[in-house]
Amino acid sequence: MSGALKDATAIVGIGQTPFAKNLVESERTLACRAIIAALDDAGIAPAEVDGFASYTMEETDEVEVAKSIGAGDVTFFSKVGYGGGGSCATVAHLAAAVATGQATVGVAWRSRKRGSGKRPWTNTAVQLPTPGQWTRPFGLLRPADEIGLLARRYMHEFGATRDHLFNVALACRNRANQNPAAMMYERPLTREMYMTSRWISEPLCLFDNCLETDGALACVVVSAERARDCRRKPVYVHSAAQGLPAQHHGMVNYWNDDPLTGPSWATARHLWKNSDLTPEDVDVAQIYDAFTPLIPLSLEGYGFCGRGEGAAFTEGGALEIGGRLPINTGGGGLSEAYVHGFNLINEGVKQLRGDSTAQVPDAATCLVTAGEGVPTSALLLRS
Repeated sequence: MSGALKDATAIVGIGQTPFAKNLVESERTLACRAIIAALDDAGIAPAEVDGFASYTMEETDEVEVAKSIGAGDVTFFSKVGYGGGGSCATVAHLAAAVATGQATVGVAWRSRKRGSGKRPWTNTAVQLPTPGQWTRPFGLLRPADEIGLLARRYMHEFGATRDHLFNVALACRNRANQNPAAMMYERPLTREMYMTSRWISEPLCLFDNCLETDGALACVVVSAERARDCRRKPVYVHSAAQGLPAQHHGMVNYWNDDPLTGPSWATARHLWKNSDLTPEDVDVAQIYDAFTPLIPLSLEGYGFCGRGEGAAFTEGGALEIGGRLPINTGGGGLSEAYVHGFNLINEGVKQLRGDSTAQVPDAATCLVTAGEGVPTSALLLRS
């Protein structure tokens, strides 16, 4: 995204469905409910929508969504790969389309029923077309296994401990306990619960892993000029970036000399280059948290601390409200819902509107990131 697009567009509407396991409605119905809610939030009629963006993993395509919501002629549509790494890029693609006149009202969405049905890695008979074909025969079956190995390397190299990972899980759970829409609302987490929970992939325990959720979210992107006439306070897309480092491989790059310097580093360089802001200017952050170790790694990648300092950064309540950098104020993927990170985008908008359930006082800037490890993306939002 060029610096010429800075603040040229804004998110003016957000919507979501309930988050739960085993919701009855289909992914398409959930997607349409979230999109209609976002358009109503913005005060924009569905017939005005002419741009769509989602994930390649999204099962509901723009043709079905456009028909179902009653959109007009569609002039832009885009899908972004790499699962949770694509979340912020959906907004970035819409922002570029709106700023260059390819669309006037764009909708980004993600609908998922991961809380229902089978887990994708249970089908061991499938020949994977991805780099996973080279690692899964040797035991890296699930994303948790790949990140578990990365976490062990991080602990060995920089002295990170399970207490540091607990700091991340606790901050997210504390915020979820303020959020009635969160799956973990009114379900406090203690250190004893964390330390005695079962392993998922050592050193990652149950509370180091994101939730499994049914639900959908959406947001609406228009030009900054149009945003002034919308129903809700606009949240401007100040900067956006995608990142795929040189010679990257799969979910975690074990072939790189330094697998702890992941795609967030390449993304951050582009994000800050096209911004008037620095990490010191960020009031609140929504950092992709499918697994707790991704938070300290992302803190380093996006420049909030030096390399190897991410674990220590979490100490002393730094990630809590009132701390050095409050994160994931809706509860994040660990404790609100896991819908491939899209809830982090909507929570960033809520913070800058001033209506989060865990509001950071006077928040005016928010970093939102997509998944670390995979090719990724990020947004820098401002009020």
